[in-house]
Amino acid sequence: MWYRTSMQNTDSISHSRKKRISNRNLAPVGIIFALLGLLLFGYFVRKAGLAEIIAGIGRLGAAFVLILAISTIRQIVRSIAWIKCFEPPFRLRFRDAFAARIMGDALGNIVPLASVAISEPSKAVFVKDRVPLMVGLSALAVENIFYGLSVAIFIFSGTATLLLSFPLPKSLRYASLGAFAATLVITPLVYLLIRRQWKFLSNTLSLLGNRGLARNWMRRMTPRAETLEQRIYGFYERNQASFISIFALELVFHLAGVFEIYATLTYISPIAPTLMTAFILESVNRIINVLFKFVPLRTGVDEAGTGLLSKVLGFTTATGVTLAIVRKGRDIFWSAIGVALLLYKGISLRHVGEDAAESVKEASSTPKTVVTGE
Repeated sequence: MWYRTSMQNTDSISHSRKKRISNRNLAPVGIIFALLGLLLFGYFVRKAGLAEIIAGIGRLGAAFVLILAISTIRQIVRSIAWIKCFEPPFRLRFRDAFAARIMGDALGNIVPLASVAISEPSKAVFVKDRVPLMVGLSALAVENIFYGLSVAIFIFSGTATLLLSFPLPKSLRYASLGAFAATLVITPLVYLLIRRQWKFLSNTLSLLGNRGLARNWMRRMTPRAETLEQRIYGFYERNQASFISIFALELVFHLAGVFEIYATLTYISPIAPTLMTAFILESVNRIINVLFKFVPLRTGVDEAGTGLLSKVLGFTTATGVTLAIVRKGRDIFWSAIGVALLLYKGISLRHVGEDAAESVKEASSTPKTVVTGE
């Protein structure tokens, strides 16, 4: 008994040591991406003209409060969507969901590579004193599926509008066609996946393990994937009536983004915007968020993408770069609130990533003991 306990402690120490080494190895990569983003940011600011950008921000002025108000709607609707993904007897208060979302997004915005594996799971960790961790994670997974489908439809609509309404440079046209084609394939595929309850994730892990690819890791992950699939498909079977309301909340998130861009352009651009151009810009912003989530605040890539597209839509490059900077100011505002909440709750920014990963591992390693909402 002593030997077994000793070996378990040794394994735990070894795992923690490996995690610290892995984090140290990832840190330089994150720093490199951050530096490249800053260089790209500096290049496009210089290309657009610093004086024009400052003038645009000056025209926005106190109306930045309006931008923050619209962005608050976006935070609220996704928090409510997460709440609606919980099943009785579990409930999550709005203020807890709202705070957890802001803190998790803050991690994703300011910590290099955090969005890849920490930002979303950390939200469930922040409310594990209110609901069981695995229940929170499952609700997050369901909400993110709704969000992912809404993003796919939004990107599909935006790229279709762009391709049909504006003459594009060859590179931008190819990129738009690629996004359009990917959305056209992924959206019905995910719908069929949920509708027919295909065990895509667990079966894929099992197949890869049987083929000898990282066999031990695949065997550990397969039951966890099965547990997650059971929660998601079980939610679908028991809550089909909630699907429309949750999906509607996700669409409100995107529509608020369109109005946010429209309001911003109304103040900063000498050329009057339309809802169509705001819609296209927001859909491209979704693509940037998906592809470059690992870059802190999408520094540089947002300015590059928005600046180039703005010129195609009839605005100046300076207007596009200014729009991206205003969005960055909005993100910094919410990140500051998220960090303040972390400090208020006594959560260490340095260790929260490891705590999130460890808690998720602990919860998902015992799928048979997970309490469901049935």
